[in-house]
Amino acid sequence: MRDRQAKNIGLAIVGAGRVGLFRGEVAARHAQVGWIGIAEKNPERAKLIAEKLKADFVTSDYRELLNRPEVNATIISTDEHLHVDPILLAAERKHSLMIEKPLATDLGDSARVLAAIQAAGVDAVVGYTQRFRRRWLAAKEKVSTGQLGDVTLVSSRAFMNRLVAIDNYKRTDHPEKISPMVISGTHALDIVMWMMEGKTPVEIYARSIDKALGPEWKGIDATSGVITFSDGTIYQSTISWALPVVWPGAVYSLDVGIVGTEGVLTIDDTHRDIVLATSKSQGEGYAPDSARRVDFMGSYPPGDMALGELRGPMREETESWLNRVALGLPTPAATAAEAHRNLMLTKAFDLSARLKKPISLPIEPSDDIY
Repeated sequence: MRDRQAKNIGLAIVGAGRVGLFRGEVAARHAQVGWIGIAEKNPERAKLIAEKLKADFVTSDYRELLNRPEVNATIISTDEHLHVDPILLAAERKHSLMIEKPLATDLGDSARVLAAIQAAGVDAVVGYTQRFRRRWLAAKEKVSTGQLGDVTLVSSRAFMNRLVAIDNYKRTDHPEKISPMVISGTHALDIVMWMMEGKTPVEIYARSIDKALGPEWKGIDATSGVITFSDGTIYQSTISWALPVVWPGAVYSLDVGIVGTEGVLTIDDTHRDIVLATSKSQGEGYAPDSARRVDFMGSYPPGDMALGELRGPMREETESWLNRVALGLPTPAATAAEAHRNLMLTKAFDLSARLKKPISLPIEPSDDIY
């Protein structure tokens, strides 16, 4: 470490929403970040975040920002459907990249983005923030060092407050193109596929239901399905983002079980270990609602605000990426190739549910039709 020459970072943040602010505040405190620029379409939001971060440059045009000579690293934190163009330009400019998941919402666009990143030879990581929580890192260590033997069966169950779904459906004109599996189930899927590193998925069989969110939002409530791997391993996945607004989990509650030939590992990530009940409405989550008065604390994936700073996995993930850019250190962050695979698998879940039949893997961009 002492022999390494640290690289100075000129950081571009494209999209100054909630996540752009979280990551920007971490970056503003990093010793090697000497310049910060922001691209944000909303002028009031841009002004607010620029003041918070003491940004050196602010614009509404991401092209103007990414073409600045000071920039050598870029965070893409726009809405999901706006990722493609800034990623392509940043890759062309040879910037190190941190991209909020997914690479794209369309499988063909995701494949195009991955190809551009690989052709440019740039280092890119994707924001699967749960990898930076201690419990998943500890689980990964046990699985990867063979403590369970050969993994044969995995199950995951993710329950989510419907506020997340409603927020997503409000922001799209095409509710048929988003789903609980693609938007949120991908986090559980990524954790499991990370544990199953080296195994090849060959088939998916799934079903969905839309009785709660379908009538008003024309969206899917829940999806459940099974992935079969080439060696016979089975992964059963269930995701519902239709739980009532008063469900105490602000965002995510997850149960995972991993069974191997030599052992078993169960992870309770439902956040019921710290429960707050109060007469005051709770503001945690992506789209807070005044009806929430009981909270499973810690269920907000980025972490928690404490003593004026974000504490938790998104802070650690951002610091890990900045250390990678500055010093070339390893990081457990998801790669662009893993992110594309995750999108392909979640799209395959939805395709199987729509067609009501098993789907061979991998699927191609031409299969991603509605």
